[in-house]
Amino acid sequence: MLMNRFVNSFGDVSGASDSTDGKTRGATRGTYATRNDSTHMRKPGSIKFTMAEIHKATYNFSPALKVGEGGFGTVYKGQLQDGTLVAIKRARKSMYDNNLEGEFQSEIQVLSTVEHLNLLKCYGYLEQGDERVIVVEFVPNGTLREHLECFNGNVLSLASRLNIVIDVAHAITYLHTYTDHSIIHRDIKSSNILLTEKLRAKVAGFGFALLAADAESGQTHVSTQVKGTAGYLDPEYLRTYQLTEKSDVYSFGTLLVELVTGRRPIEAKRELKERVTARWYAMKKFIDGDAISVLDPRLEKSDANGLALEKILKLALQCVASHGQDRPSMKRCAEVLWNIRKDYNEVPAYGSHGQCSKSGNHKEPSKTFKNRLYEITTPLLNCFPPEKGNCCQAD
Repeated sequence: MLMNRFVNSFGDVSGASDSTDGKTRGATRGTYATRNDSTHMRKPGSIKFTMAEIHKATYNFSPALKVGEGGFGTVYKGQLQDGTLVAIKRARKSMYDNNLEGEFQSEIQVLSTVEHLNLLKCYGYLEQGDERVIVVEFVPNGTLREHLECFNGNVLSLASRLNIVIDVAHAITYLHTYTDHSIIHRDIKSSNILLTEKLRAKVAGFGFALLAADAESGQTHVSTQVKGTAGYLDPEYLRTYQLTEKSDVYSFGTLLVELVTGRRPIEAKRELKERVTARWYAMKKFIDGDAISVLDPRLEKSDANGLALEKILKLALQCVASHGQDRPSMKRCAEVLWNIRKDYNEVPAYGSHGQCSKSGNHKEPSKTFKNRLYEITTPLLNCFPPEKGNCCQAD
């Protein structure tokens, strides 16, 4: 299990916002300054912890407080002196691995410069000798991926899924638009989305994050080694090594399909025509006018769910367009999803258990629209994900 999913162990500080705070870049500071204790009032990532404080918070890294482990290291639940519950991520001692050291530095740099209710809050870190520790807020309700798999026995409703994905859209919009310098997350996936007890999203997993190209200086992309997770990787980035914000949009489109189908992007045990990624299987069904057949079987095939499903898949298709220039911005994605949720909540049949059929109330896409879908997706239907290797990780 990968470490940058931050496992299932971080916590709710407050209900997540339904809107991206701030009108201008860098104008969203202070969104966490709601508590009167010193930890919560401090600037994100500003606390430089001592090893004594870390040992005290984790009872000397007690195995009983261990909540996860992965390639980067181990995560412990802890409590600071002021009572704040935290997740303490301790890197492996073998920090001679330059890739792991790079992920640590990237995570610290990004988390210490961002502050948004839908982003995992970083309190501080420790860098001493061969010890590397990151201290973040504790979110106890698991990841989106776990909830899609009903790890707690409860089915995540489509209404909750819409709330979650809107939270994610706002968080990524903030990174792209409202920080001092645009940040590309580079690893948007369901296991990097933590959920609070109120089922609101906290985006985590900043080990691969990079500053975007400086548009003011005429740059259009960042040339860099490919990093990310197989199934979510932008094929244009994979082919050209040119990274832009639109690579995050591609990953977000994949996440949208995962959200409504409940399926992972890559499922090797499926039959050949379905196993490459759930998204292409879903898109083909959508093009054929049979979108309702890919709806997560745990959800009711109600009119409201069917209508929302088609709108979400339409947006997802735009997000995974072959060329980044054809994809919407994350801000536009948030706006579209907001309207989808608004319409969904206003449908009289909301929450009904009526079944919808292929030829019922769900209109088949127009011929013009279907032609556009084929134009966008044809180059991708035969695009297999990269083999697991150094450039990417399997989820």
